Parts: sequence; C-alpha cells; structure tokens
Amino acid sequence: MASQAQAQTVYRAVGPDGRITFSDKPPDASDNATATVTGGKPIGTGGAGGTTLPFELRQVASKYPVTLYTSSNCTPCGSGRALLSSRGIPFAEKTVTTSEDAEALQRISGDSSLPFLTIGGQQIKGYSDSEWTQFLNAAGYPQASLLPASYRNPDATPLVVVQKPVPAVKAEPAQTQRAPTEPANSPVDTPSNPAGIKF
Repeated sequence: MASQAQAQTVYRAVGPDGRITFSDKPPDASDNATATVTGGKPIGTGGAGGTTLPFELRQVASKYPVTLYTSSNCTPCGSGRALLSSRGIPFAEKTVTTSEDAEALQRISGDSSLPFLTIGGQQIKGYSDSEWTQFLNAAGYPQASLLPASYRNPDATPLVVVQKPVPAVKAEPAQTQRAPTEPANSPVDTPSNPAGIKF
C-alpha cells in the first residue's frame, strides 16, 4: 500500500511536429534540439510547498493531467483558471506570448484561439463553464476541492522554452609557425624536359 502511495514522476514533452508524449523517464539531453520539455513536474507533488496530493486526486491527475494554455489580456483565460482553481484541479499553465509559442499552439491544437485546455488526451478549445465541468467530471476529478490548504499550482511557464546556444570554444592559434617545406627533390628544368616532369 505504501508503494502505491508514492508519487510517480511523469514527463510531458512536445516534439517539433507538435506531437505530445508522456514518459516516466526524463527526455534525453541529446533530444533538446528536437523536443521541448513542457512538463517534467512530478504529477504526485504539489507546487511551491511540495505538498503531496491526496491519493484519489493523485490517481486521476496521473491518468488525465490538466494543462491550460493562456495569454495575457485574455478574459476567458482568467475565467478558466478561476474555475480550475476553485474546483481544486491541479494543473500546469502554459503561456502563449511569442511567435514560437503561437506556432507550437497551432501544431498542438490546430488552432490559435485561447484558452485551450487539455485533460489527458482530450482537447477543449475556448472556455465554457459547462463543457469544462462535463469533461472534468468524466475524467473523474472530484466535484469539490480536495487539495490541502498549503497546495500551490506551479507558476505559469512559456509554451516553448527557448534555449540559448552554447558558444563554441575558439581554438587557440598555434604558438610555433612551421617554415614552408620545399620538396626534397625538385624537378630540374632542362631543354629536353621543359615541364620538369620527373620519372
């Protein structure tokens, strides 16, 4: 029973084609050029305080993680965020502010409208209180908040994390310069051999 109650880390990655994958292993460092890690937070843990979720909520969140895609100055995004928070739904928030973010959202959702919500593999475009409630109920999220008072959702993060390229180390110039080498046996120009061809 104690082993079942342990939090399990689930990593969520979005590939360059917009395909979302989940894994219990962190993305390989060599995949940074082809995949953007948008998750990587243990599903079974809380936000800033590291509060563990109740068992029932942790089970649902591990099967059907909730991600909310928002932007600034988006009133429906705020309404959606308030609904999830008031109901006690643990969720990750991804902000769409740059053109790279907008392109990634287009690949994921096939649209550029916000808010955009994912509950497991289910995608919901736009905000509708009744529609979101219906999908959250179907996923098995409790009607009322079961979150501990100390729980805080993680801070919103950009949808696309731009990694700065590491500058290449310049090779030091050689201290000693080699003198140009002359051929050991240079061909001799003779009247019978004007091109200096050597046999």
